[in-house]
Amino acid sequence: MPEFVMEIGFEEMPARFLQPLTTELNQIFQNALSKKMISYESTRAYSTPRRLCIYVSAMAEHQDSKQELVTGPPCAIAFDENNNLTKAGQGFARSQNIDAESLFRHKTDKGEYLAVNKTIGGQKTASVLPVICVEAVQSLNFPKKMRWSDAFTFGRPVRWILALLDDKVISFQISDVKSGASTYGHRVLGPGPWQVSSAADYFSIISKQAGVILDVEQRMNIIRNRSKELADEVSGNIVENDNLIRETANLSEYPNPVLGKFADKYLELPREVLLTSMQAHQKSFGLEDANSKLLPYFLTVINNQPQDVDLVRKGWERVLKARLEDAMFFWNADRSVTIQDRQNKLDRVVFLAPLGSMGDKVRRMEKIADYLCQELGIDSKDNISKAALICKSDLVSEMVGEFADLQGIMGGIYARLEGYPQEVSRAIYEHYLPTGPESKVPETLAGAIISMADKSDTLLGCFGLNMIPTGAADPYALRRQSLGLIRIILEYRLDLNLQRLFDFCCKTYQGIEWKQDLQKAQDDLLRFVAVRLKAFWQGRGVNGKFVDAVLQAGTDNILTAEKRLDALIRFSKHAGFEPAVLTFKRIDNIIRKQGVDTGFDLADKFKSELVQDKFESALADEIMQIQAGWDELWEQKDFDALFDQLHQLRPVVDDFFDNVMVMAEDKDLRENRLNMLNILAIRLSRLADFSALQV
Repeated sequence: MPEFVMEIGFEEMPARFLQPLTTELNQIFQNALSKKMISYESTRAYSTPRRLCIYVSAMAEHQDSKQELVTGPPCAIAFDENNNLTKAGQGFARSQNIDAESLFRHKTDKGEYLAVNKTIGGQKTASVLPVICVEAVQSLNFPKKMRWSDAFTFGRPVRWILALLDDKVISFQISDVKSGASTYGHRVLGPGPWQVSSAADYFSIISKQAGVILDVEQRMNIIRNRSKELADEVSGNIVENDNLIRETANLSEYPNPVLGKFADKYLELPREVLLTSMQAHQKSFGLEDANSKLLPYFLTVINNQPQDVDLVRKGWERVLKARLEDAMFFWNADRSVTIQDRQNKLDRVVFLAPLGSMGDKVRRMEKIADYLCQELGIDSKDNISKAALICKSDLVSEMVGEFADLQGIMGGIYARLEGYPQEVSRAIYEHYLPTGPESKVPETLAGAIISMADKSDTLLGCFGLNMIPTGAADPYALRRQSLGLIRIILEYRLDLNLQRLFDFCCKTYQGIEWKQDLQKAQDDLLRFVAVRLKAFWQGRGVNGKFVDAVLQAGTDNILTAEKRLDALIRFSKHAGFEPAVLTFKRIDNIIRKQGVDTGFDLADKFKSELVQDKFESALADEIMQIQAGWDELWEQKDFDALFDQLHQLRPVVDDFFDNVMVMAEDKDLRENRLNMLNILAIRLSRLADFSALQV
């Protein structure tokens, strides 16, 4: 069976684009082949900075075929009184591209219809692949795209396309680039062009003649293994950084680690400064000894096999030395200035123009941190308040001015050097965390509190100014900050009411010209956080209907919401779950349609003297039992016990519905029965929105 390979060649693609593109291309091809009924053995996608490739093994030469019944107009319309096709019948035949002789009458429950059996598929794979290839390339997603004159967009300019089914070129065109049988290699080690005679020869030509290592995992292993060999030469270990290994692998088509050295004097710099200089700015790895102390060496990855490695090494050492000289200058300059001196400058640093200065922000953060300590019963209030007030002082330091990634980190280091308590310096060091979905949260509770104060202040301020993210636009990273808030609350198990927190944040602002009503801003913000919470839970594999049911019952307290979610999931494993959901959805529907939607003023109590038969009396007794213990169980957050009560409640409610007319003609009876159901609806709605549980 034939093999297929398609390679899209382009100018150097940013490293961060490649892994998502590789996964996406593979998935697109699998879906397209299945949709087109083309069988195959396996697919695999590859990428380098200059190419994106998809390989399909053992592809069928023809599409699978199947018979499909296509119905047209009713026979009463398709035929005249002489049993000849009418214009409607003839039109159906033309639309299906068939002769009239192929049509027949098809009987259904609704009558006879004109019909035809059509064969779907069966075409040669080679004739279907051009459409698949074009659609696959055009549907790839990029964080940023470049546009051509014919409106085609792609991450970088496309320079060549190779597409082969065995030895046959699959012809198609993307913008002004036509597919063919040639590829290009490494810019230095094998530039090409190289003619590929068949799909089976592609991998051999790419690796042996073009000088390209196509598999990113193989490139990463080369970096790991060769770097370890070089580190062993100086009795060191690589400072582990898997993200940097993948990034450097995606920056090269033929990775080649090189060991470099820098002067011992730069080891006086904090570890974080040295690693940032090497990793963030030079894409190089630091080396450390067995005691995790940095060594005066670094490892860089070049995309070449130079004849004079020493010359290349000296070039990298010269560049890093310049960076470290700058860092040393900033380090010495900053140590001559106190934190209080820098703190005094924050009033001249703009946070967001309408929201005042960074000095205003930290004073608000101090108040919010105090509020959080009070709400959560935290004792070390003084240290946390002090950390909140000075946590942004490093923004006016020389080091952070040059190395922005070190904000917060340098503040913590400077606080430690000035003799502040460890709780203060550590909280400052951590208060920007988490910085992303994979980033760790603060390791100390003090750092977590200041991080929450910082994020809450920014979120409320931006929503009050109507700076709400839309689409992909999120200039103030509000999605990331709300997710950070969620992760801290859940990982530290903080029993915190967000509505009250955001209301307090409003009170810390003074003299701001808001763009929208602050109550609306808070409501919008709570919904925004709920959306992020939904994505967070679903990202962990939780069923979407359970998530919706919990969120729609309220998310003021995220920890409580997660406990309700866990209890609901456990409740769903009981045999009576589906009948219970249907019963409680029925309560919700009646209350909404006969009470809320009609304007009837429902109450949280009923009149026992109006209870009539045994079924109504049984429900009344059950309601009184639930009322007696519900609030206590809720305060204890024993949601498993609350859900367990529903098993006992359901048969009583079912009997009530089967034997009692809720909408009785007597107004007093009708209102009393609705109020009985409303008592249940109020409490059930706090647990979950059962109408969201489609069963």
